[in-house]
Amino acid sequence: MFSLCRLSAQVSVKVSTDQDEFLPGEALPVAARIVNRSGQTLKLGQDNSWLKFSIEARDGYVVFQTGDVPVNHEFTLESSERATVRANLAPYFHLPRAGHYFIRATVTIPEWNLQVTSDPKPFDVIQGAKLWEQDFGVPRSGSSNAEPEMRKYALQEANYLHSQLTLYVQVTESTGKINKVFPIGRMLSFSQPEPEVDRVSNLHVLYQNGPRMFRYTVINPNGDIILRQTYDVTTRPRLMRDADGNFNVVGGARRITHDDVPPLAFTGTNASGTPQP
Repeated sequence: MFSLCRLSAQVSVKVSTDQDEFLPGEALPVAARIVNRSGQTLKLGQDNSWLKFSIEARDGYVVFQTGDVPVNHEFTLESSERATVRANLAPYFHLPRAGHYFIRATVTIPEWNLQVTSDPKPFDVIQGAKLWEQDFGVPRSGSSNAEPEMRKYALQEANYLHSQLTLYVQVTESTGKINKVFPIGRMLSFSQPEPEVDRVSNLHVLYQNGPRMFRYTVINPNGDIILRQTYDVTTRPRLMRDADGNFNVVGGARRITHDDVPPLAFTGTNASGTPQP
């Protein structure tokens, strides 16, 4: 027993997340850092059983796991080295309710008949306030005459850590299954997002993210951001539909930023420090 306790003290695992609050259905990226101080080389990642994650609620309720988190990537960890394994837990755990939860990671070392479990990493699932939603159709592949698949866009706002109002996009199947939830940026509390769905079912969102700044984001039916631009308020930016059913921003002055989508190549900055393409 002394030997196992000593070994477990020489191999450790710690779980971390980039944020502490998530909406139901939002990606839940975690990092498990394994440190080896045992004096021996460890062979890890041979299958999905060497590293397991679990989530439980504050009251001890164990969250239902829908599948194994894929972590089978074989590697060796020398003594005095550390390795970080990253995974998105959202597709593998059922977390539809708001609440306070804890993540644990357990590393199994079969050669030593040893399991090492991390301290619990707390996080919260919070409910966003729904601002807008709209059904839309997506053509089914293989037949232009088939009934389209129906999905739904929704905009939600949530106070991250009760201090930063963030705008989220949710894409849902007709069955109610959430395909994707993700933040598109910080939003001012008095801002009213301007959403529009175009003729190919892309979602266009224009919203105010600064005292004199607007963010324009376009999302496709799969929940991917295909366009992101920033506009300074010279005149008030707004969305306008053209004769072909496409949307464009009119008004304001386009500001080139490093997080534009698609990205632009920069050659430097001007005298005010603004990046120049």
